[in-house]
Amino acid sequence: MILTVTLNPAVDKTCELEKLLPGEVNRLTKSSSVAGGKGINVTKVLRQFHMPVAAVGFLGGSGGRLIEDAMEKMGVECHFTRIQGETRTNVNVLSQDGTVTELLEPGPEILTKELEHFRKQFTGCLERCEMVVLSGSVPAGVPVDIYGQLIEACHRAGRKVCLDASGELLWEGVKAKPDIVKPNERELEYLAGKIRAGDVLTEQVSANPISVDKPLASGVPIGYHMLAAEARKLVSAGIGKVVLSMGAEGLLYVDHGQELYQAAKQVRAVNTVGCGDTVVASLCMSQLEEDEPEVQLRKAAALAAANAMTWENGKISMDVYLELL
Repeated sequence: MILTVTLNPAVDKTCELEKLLPGEVNRLTKSSSVAGGKGINVTKVLRQFHMPVAAVGFLGGSGGRLIEDAMEKMGVECHFTRIQGETRTNVNVLSQDGTVTELLEPGPEILTKELEHFRKQFTGCLERCEMVVLSGSVPAGVPVDIYGQLIEACHRAGRKVCLDASGELLWEGVKAKPDIVKPNERELEYLAGKIRAGDVLTEQVSANPISVDKPLASGVPIGYHMLAAEARKLVSAGIGKVVLSMGAEGLLYVDHGQELYQAAKQVRAVNTVGCGDTVVASLCMSQLEEDEPEVQLRKAAALAAANAMTWENGKISMDVYLELL
């Protein structure tokens, strides 16, 4: 079973219009509201592949009920912590020219007793799960090093863990050496900046650090040499693997033994929201299935492309995915 942690879930309201005109009246041609948030999106993808999933996090109000109902209908084992605050709503505006504008609410404030209840739920679920996914932002009241704390708990329990976060949440989590980190370009540049500024990772555990001077994986687009070097530094510091998502440019994979590049399949994108989450879901399934790295990347790239071709994020056409694969 895979455990997904979504500390700041959301109701994702997706809207479509011909063209977004700031400062003017915009009339929508289509809209819908579904369960969302990075960890929730991962959960949705995993269930489409019939993977057993348990989900924890914070839910409140009518939006929280919508999300929990959707998860239960998909067969997810739900252990969410109910809170006094209201689960946020995020708005994704899709223009017919292909641009996507995201309006993200900050989320509720979590009380101390609610945080403690979550920790108990997480610990209980951890005993029965093989792998843990930590995704997304956190609401007020949750410490910035929460992911680092949870990663350490996973390692004490002998569980694999994948981290997908940004900013200080990402940095604090990376210090605990997760098994998989999936940054995008901006997030990897942020980590590189922290290291250059004098912040350091904890003691290195690699007996054979990866040289930053080794040749780049073949086929990587020009301009990504420095990012690849930064990914190698993270792996040398004890992280199991770094998978860099580069949008339409594809995926870069770095572990202790190799570097690989997978070009993205060029498709007509309808909604790119959640593509990174599909990559996370795919990597976790590959981890449990012990796929070779080349297969891991190919599956992840195909799944992300299939997600981009659908209106609802995290909802994949299996026929399209298999054709792309």
